[in-house]
Amino acid sequence: MVKKRILLVDGYNMIAFWQETRQLFKKNQLDDARNVLLRKLNNYANFEQLDIICVFDAQFVPGTRQRYDQYRVEVIFTEEDETADSYIERLAAELNDPLHLVEVATSDLNEQWTVFSQGALRVPARELEERVNTVKSDLDKMSQSISMKKPRLPHISDDQIQKLKELMHSID
Repeated sequence: MVKKRILLVDGYNMIAFWQETRQLFKKNQLDDARNVLLRKLNNYANFEQLDIICVFDAQFVPGTRQRYDQYRVEVIFTEEDETADSYIERLAAELNDPLHLVEVATSDLNEQWTVFSQGALRVPARELEERVNTVKSDLDKMSQSISMKKPRLPHISDDQIQKLKELMHSID
C-alpha cells in the first residue's frame, strides 16, 4: 500500500531562507513573500501529487487562527499564543501513522529533532527550495517540448471541403 505523502512547511522559516523570498522578508513585505512561497508550493504539490500544509506564525498576522486552502496548499495561521513550530510538531505527531508519510520542512534544528523523534522526515529549507526549483525547471522543459511537438493540421483541399459540405447537406 502506498502511503499518502504530506509535507508540513514552516512558512516564515522558508521565506527567511529561500533566495527568492529572503529580500522580501527583510523588507517586511510579508504578503508578497507569502504569495511567492505559496505559488511555488502549489506547483510543487501538483507535480509531486502530495498534500502540503503551510503554517505561519500569527505573530506577524495578529488575530485568531485562520485557515484557508490556496490551490493544493492548505494555509494555516496559528493563534496569537501558538508558534508555527508547536503547531507543526503537534500536527506531525497526529498525522504520523501507517497511512501517511510525513515530512517537515524547516531549518529550525530543535523543530527538526522533535519531528524526527516522532518518526517524521525532516527537510531543510534549502533542500525544499532545490526540490521546488527542480520541479519548476522540469515543468518548463516539459511545456517547451509539448509546444514544439504540436501536431500540424493536415491541409484540406477544396475538393475535400466540397465533399464535406455535400455530406452535411445530405444529413439535413
